[in-house]
Amino acid sequence: PVTAGSIVVPLGHVIGNEKWRGSELAQRLQGKVRLIFEDALGLVDFHLPNRTCILLISEADMVAGDEFKRRLVKFRNASSLKGIVIVEKTPISDQYYLGVQKLVVLELGMVLLPVANQGEASQLIIQLVSFCVREQSRDRGSSPFAGRQRARPAEPAVLQALQRIPGVGRTKALLLLQRFGSIHRLCNAGTPQLEPAVGPAVAQQIYTF
Repeated sequence: PVTAGSIVVPLGHVIGNEKWRGSELAQRLQGKVRLIFEDALGLVDFHLPNRTCILLISEADMVAGDEFKRRLVKFRNASSLKGIVIVEKTPISDQYYLGVQKLVVLELGMVLLPVANQGEASQLIIQLVSFCVREQSRDRGSSPFAGRQRARPAEPAVLQALQRIPGVGRTKALLLLQRFGSIHRLCNAGTPQLEPAVGPAVAQQIYTF
């Protein structure tokens, strides 16, 4: 079972599910983050320092059937931790992706990040861990009254995900995050809300995506 606060992850560390030991993903994480394996993570694949969990859906999971969907729903119902779903979107799994996107983003309200392979997945996890470290350092080094007006730096993984939408480059991705604050709110926005930030053509592309 996944319970809020059941695992405390030190800064710069990642706790990985035992099933990933020896995988390409684990090998690529070694040396970049401190990776510790644990066999009691249940539904979760990786725990990050800021109470964030990674649930990784592989190409094989999607092709094999609906078991991964049950796992996501069970996680959402059982946990108050923040869940990020990383999906291997390949030529083989592409046909299932739209259904996964609908379930994860619209029905479960979780962040979905598509990757081409385990190498890209490892890069995203490394970026998320670096972001946690930077945020923690900044919070410790500033007084509660200083720097509140400064915009929070956009999470690299979130920016990367937004830039996968047709017509959205880095500048538009930053504008969208500034305006909506999260991918979940962006996903629930209609074209009238999107148009002031990016114009009618791109707003339609985002809405369709």
